[in-house]
Amino acid sequence: MPTRSYRPLVLAAAVAAVSTGLLVLAVGQGWLGPDVGRGDGFCEAARSGWVKQPANSFSNLGFVVAGLLIGWHAGRPDRLGDVLPRHAGLAATYACVVVLLGPASAAMHATQAEAGGQLDLLSMYLVASFAAAYAVMRWVRQGRLFFVQLFSLFVAFCELVGLYDATVPVVEQAGNVAFAALLLTAVVLEVRLWRRRENDVHTDLRWGAAALGAILVAFAVWNVTKSLWCDPGSLVQGHAIWHVLDAISAYLMFRLWASERIRTGSQ
Repeated sequence: MPTRSYRPLVLAAAVAAVSTGLLVLAVGQGWLGPDVGRGDGFCEAARSGWVKQPANSFSNLGFVVAGLLIGWHAGRPDRLGDVLPRHAGLAATYACVVVLLGPASAAMHATQAEAGGQLDLLSMYLVASFAAAYAVMRWVRQGRLFFVQLFSLFVAFCELVGLYDATVPVVEQAGNVAFAALLLTAVVLEVRLWRRRENDVHTDLRWGAAALGAILVAFAVWNVTKSLWCDPGSLVQGHAIWHVLDAISAYLMFRLWASERIRTGSQ
């Protein structure tokens, strides 16, 4: 039996502990600035006290759990397929990125501060840029350096698009358009990778279909519950469900990548 490495899990756990600890300090000390109503359009009414939106804040624990699960899974080389282990550190990096989604999103919902909103968007950019860059890297058959360069470029692209300060139909912010565009890029390329006839590797596309299904349902819930089916005083919030489904989708996407194996006789 292959030896398990606890390094990915330890890294993800360290990121979870540090980022969550910093969030608690930031909320308690007011480091993120005053409440400007950032994120108050997601139905849940702001409470008095430290955490303005408890349901929308604590539901972000789903991302932390998903990241830790990815870290645990990444410690078994025999469960990472044949392609992902070739790019050392990417599985552990993705685990940390998913973990960061939790505290970053909670920073906005707990404080409704402008800085919290920027952290929320940055975490979204990171995960979408990772998915798109990893897909492009495999499509053009490049290595980890290419991934790092493309990932950085995608994050910068999102930040630039996010500077457009105007309301966008359906998704509200320009940064959300960039986020969606990168996810769409990842989806299209994953399907094309699966269908590429000369490709010697094959993924179990069912994981990808499940990930896509989860995020599409999440997006539908996100939209419907902002106005319809909205109970501001309830601890059951549609946006909280969006967080949980997105965390599930992030985990399922990792399982898609971990399913990629070299076809028999291709080595």
